[in-house]
Amino acid sequence: MYALCRNLSNRWLYLAGALFASGLMGFGLYLQYVKHQDPCPLCMVQRAVFIAILVVFVVAALHGPKRLGERIYAALIGLLSLSGIGVAARHIWIQHLPKDEVPACGPGLDYMLETMPMADVLKELMHGSGECAAKGWTLLGLGIPEWSLLCYLVLGAWAVLISLRRTANS
Repeated sequence: MYALCRNLSNRWLYLAGALFASGLMGFGLYLQYVKHQDPCPLCMVQRAVFIAILVVFVVAALHGPKRLGERIYAALIGLLSLSGIGVAARHIWIQHLPKDEVPACGPGLDYMLETMPMADVLKELMHGSGECAAKGWTLLGLGIPEWSLLCYLVLGAWAVLISLRRTANS
């Protein structure tokens, strides 16, 4: 088994990261369209970060980089993961605020995109709103932002481990 793992191409490991990220996106769409849990603004930002991580994993799997390329992909995925961790942490913080300190609900994303400059839309998204305080689906006592934070940690660590890995061919 060890020999199999050692001889496994990093392309397969990048593909595994891409499949994990696509599974997360699929589950998010399941919650939205089957369980009717509409995503809040911070959830939408987290989805965008997961999509960006997915794209980098797919590009890395198709590219099959050497050592320097693996480190560049790991850095990109790591930075994206850190940004996702920041957004998820903000979301967790909003969800744990006392009810009287929760920010007011703002305008919908469609309205903001139509009427506001993009910089202001991004600023509003990152601040979150009252709808971000609503706790929806949970598993083992953790909500969506907590699970997202854990997944960002896993994806970032996975990319770093791939870049540090020594294969039989290296």
